[in-house]
This record gives sequence, structure tokens and C-alpha cells, in this order.
Amino acid sequence: MHAMTLRLSPGDDLRAALDHAFRTHGLSAAFVLQGIGSLSVARLRFAGREEAAELRGDLEILTLAGSLSAQGPHLHTSLSDADGRVTGGHVAPGCIVRTTAEIVVANLPDERYTREHDAATGFAELVIRTA
Repeated sequence: MHAMTLRLSPGDDLRAALDHAFRTHGLSAAFVLQGIGSLSVARLRFAGREEAAELRGDLEILTLAGSLSAQGPHLHTSLSDADGRVTGGHVAPGCIVRTTAEIVVANLPDERYTREHDAATGFAELVIRTA
């Protein structure tokens, strides 16, 4: 395992930036170990929902974790608003960095991640192979 730290800038799309880093560094399997920072816009899909909800304002990233594969990121986050209320869910496209996001990504060079249809769940699920 090799870890790398990313710092995202104001206006960056969180998912797109992580996907770009995955592709730019030629990774085959990676995991977001942790992320902190802030967002001005968050788009989260809550459990059992089809569509993402949009939150706007000064939002702090309390946690960020997930996997990175060739099919794109699968990320979950918990956020707090200016009143300290906490919410969390699946990170959808359109989460925009407010001031910064500091993210630690673990590269797993001996593995290859893909997302493939799983008949048991009906969703594209993580498949782990040896590289």
C-alpha cells in the first residue's frame, strides 16, 4: 500500500477531482482513507433514495471514505452545517469545495477494483481482483 495526500481547491468538484487523480496516477485500485475540509454545495443520496438531495451553505466535511475504481468513485461522507447539524450519505456529483479538502488516498497496487452487476443486490458492486 502506498498513501498519497491530495489537497483540493475552492470550486473543485470532489468526485471529479478524485476520479481525475485516480486516472492521472494510473491507479488500478485505491481507497479514500479520510478526508476533511469544507463544501459550499453538497449533493448527497440518502439511504433508499433514488435522487440526490442538495445542501448549500458553509458545510464542514467531518468524514470522507470510499473506493476508487475505473468505473468511478464510490464515496460516503458526513457533513456539519453552520449550526452543527450533521448529515451524511452517498456522495453524488456536484459537491463543490468551499475553501479546501484534504484527502488521504491509499493506492493498492496489488489489486484491481471494478464495479460489476451483482444479481443478489441488483446494483454494480465492488469486485476485487489480484493485479
